[in-house]
Amino acid sequence: MSLDAGSSKALYRQLADILRSAILRGDYAPGEPIPSESELIATHAVSRTTARQAMALLGNEGLVIIGHGRRATVRPRSPVRRLARTRLSRAERQHSGGTFMADAAASNSRPETETTIVIEPADAETASLLGVDEGTSVLQRRRRMLLDGRPAQLATSYLPADLARGTQIEQRDTGPGGIYARLEELGHTLSRFVEVVATRMPLPAEIDALQLSPGTPVLIVTRTAYDNDDKPVEINRMTIAGNLYELAYDIPAN
Repeated sequence: MSLDAGSSKALYRQLADILRSAILRGDYAPGEPIPSESELIATHAVSRTTARQAMALLGNEGLVIIGHGRRATVRPRSPVRRLARTRLSRAERQHSGGTFMADAAASNSRPETETTIVIEPADAETASLLGVDEGTSVLQRRRRMLLDGRPAQLATSYLPADLARGTQIEQRDTGPGGIYARLEELGHTLSRFVEVVATRMPLPAEIDALQLSPGTPVLIVTRTAYDNDDKPVEINRMTIAGNLYELAYDIPAN
């Protein structure tokens, strides 16, 4: 495919189209470098500005990783599959020790979790989801989760402070089965979970915490756990690196 100087489409967009097609076709494998600016200039007779704009467009689309002083490479595909159907079942939680541990095991990765615990007043959104008054003391378990040393997601669990007080939920290590096992020991047998999934570009603090390359989106998953009285007992807000995860749904037809 050649560039058309007479086209109404800007040359850098035409050049990006050529490179995008090659990437999606598999001409360049994940992690493999694509032609440099100098090579694009020589091959397509374009200016350095045009080559740079085309590369930036592909970076913003999340197709390539552009490093300072290095050739752009094709962004690796998502290696971690987050299977939604059984991940929160009681049997799976008892078997794996937690959903993140199950994800790590499925991808043959080494999991690590950094945990900070604070108690703060609930903002309006958190209070609404938990069914408490705004300003109610809420225990927050803030976690940064890593796979093979690479930051993969941020997750903050919110629970009414009165519910967690004096329990292992206040500790960094919540024990076998995690928060949900401790809640059920307290008499809050879990009946269902509701997850809402969205996507957006990361905030500056998220870029730093997850060590994200430019153009990398994040998945925002908000999960609410309900007990047998249909009372919300925990909210988990997750910010997941979009280049590391894919969500999979196995939905029965009957």
